[in-house]
Amino acid sequence: MTWTVDVQEAKTYLSHLLEAVERGEDVVITRSGKPVARLVPARSRGARRPGAWQGRVAVADDFDDTPEDLVAAFGDDDVRLL
Repeated sequence: MTWTVDVQEAKTYLSHLLEAVERGEDVVITRSGKPVARLVPARSRGARRPGAWQGRVAVADDFDDTPEDLVAAFGDDDVRLL
C-alpha cells in the first residue's frame, strides 16, 4: 500500500508513518500536491570488520611513483610529489 500525505499531515502523524514504513509500506510526502520526499526504511550496514578486504585488493609497489611529466600534464605547477 502507498500512503500519500501532505507535509502538515506528515508532521502530525510521523510516528504512524514510520510504523507503516517498518511494515514495508510506501510513504510519499507531498507539498501542494506534488511529491517531494519518500520515507524508506534505514538499512543497517552491519558491523565493520577491519581487514575485510584483505587478499581482495593489491596495491602496486610503485603506487606512489608518478612521473613528473604526468603531473605537469594536469597543469598545476604548485603540485609536488612527496
